[in-house]
Amino acid sequence: MGSDGSPFRAGKDCLLVDLRLQPGASRARVDGLTVLDDGVRVLKVRVTEPPEDGKANAALIKLLAKAWELPKSSLRLVAGHTDRRKTLAVAGDPEDLRRQLESWLNDLGLAGLD
Repeated sequence: MGSDGSPFRAGKDCLLVDLRLQPGASRARVDGLTVLDDGVRVLKVRVTEPPEDGKANAALIKLLAKAWELPKSSLRLVAGHTDRRKTLAVAGDPEDLRRQLESWLNDLGLAGLD
């Protein structure tokens, strides 16, 4: 987690995004930011695919790549492959990506906590 409580933090040539994934949802969508029981702020995402054979993880990458208008190849799951709590690496300049994704959250009205 970023020191500012953001789900976004700089990595080496990437932006790391802390997520909570809900597989098997009735529809795929990004819910926005939420704070987990341990105080960590994450981006909450739902996908319709089940958590079997990596289907939900693949759906997560597909959904976020489309939402962020980035190639799927620039997103890579780096932690939480079998957990609901995940870390995604987005290839590119971390500062530029952070500004872009924070602006995306604000534009969608998803920057608030639930």
